[in-house]
Amino acid sequence: MSVTSFLDIRAFYRIKHSGTKKEQRHLKEHALRGNDIVDSMVRLCATCAPTGMNLYLHGIGGDECPITANDALAKEVGDDRVDMVLANPPFGKKSSITVINEKSGKKEQEKLVYEREDFWATTSNKQLNFVQHIANMLKIDGKAAVVVPDNVLFEGGAGEAVRKNLLERTDLHTLLRLPTGIFYAQGVKANVIFFDAKPASKTAWTKKLWIYDFRTNVHMTLKTKRLVKGDFDEFIECYKADDRSKRRESKKIERWKSFTYDELIARDKTNLDIFWLKDDSLEDTENLPAPGVLAQEIVEQLEAALEEFRSVEAVLGGNGACDG
Repeated sequence: MSVTSFLDIRAFYRIKHSGTKKEQRHLKEHALRGNDIVDSMVRLCATCAPTGMNLYLHGIGGDECPITANDALAKEVGDDRVDMVLANPPFGKKSSITVINEKSGKKEQEKLVYEREDFWATTSNKQLNFVQHIANMLKIDGKAAVVVPDNVLFEGGAGEAVRKNLLERTDLHTLLRLPTGIFYAQGVKANVIFFDAKPASKTAWTKKLWIYDFRTNVHMTLKTKRLVKGDFDEFIECYKADDRSKRRESKKIERWKSFTYDELIARDKTNLDIFWLKDDSLEDTENLPAPGVLAQEIVEQLEAALEEFRSVEAVLGGNGACDG
């Protein structure tokens, strides 16, 4: 299940199944576009497998593949803005590209730092860059829901600058803290930030940030306790998509809490890595998950680590053996 699949995107299916022929043609051939920085993935899309097959099965794309080989972060957005962005940007703290050393012929990694006038901060942190890019992609009152790792919430320097600008220049109204164990890469701690684009203003647009802590004392695994759509029912009820002014804190829902702009901006480095619930696994060893659950989590983490080592081995193998 996609982390953002709880978001109700009805328009696509309404047009696909009941729209006019003109609307359906536009949806199939023009409405959806994408790019990938990896040429091999674009080629796979062009040949309809595996990503292209996914597009094909959903009736997306005409004679030309809608996926092109581009670095989404390389150019400023310009006037090509959108109404909504749902994104799960690639994780990994630093942006880099693989180049061939002319002298040794070996593959090397070069750090990518994007210097864009429309960015609030210059950094090689790809998540911070994607957040800035997405914020600039939106039309006024456009909406975004973006999956980000924890470091986006607390990292200093460029991270602090990005968070301050989000609070001031957009309405950063919701933060959903996701449970661990829902990604194939074990140990990933992620969140979804929700914000709306706003016009320039002398005062901060964010008045309150509402946080739903779906992580503390929640134990998920990909095999024995998978994340399902129903797990988001309480959050969706709290979210009040039709009218956010109706949001309220409740003693019955301890996971839902709001923080004012003044409270957030006063925190050290504008740190948004906020928890308030008691973590039973830290406070009381009697409330640890069942041994079987712990064992399964350990197995999955070891398997994920093994895959990482295999990836490293493949890269080293491609570079050739090192002289000792």
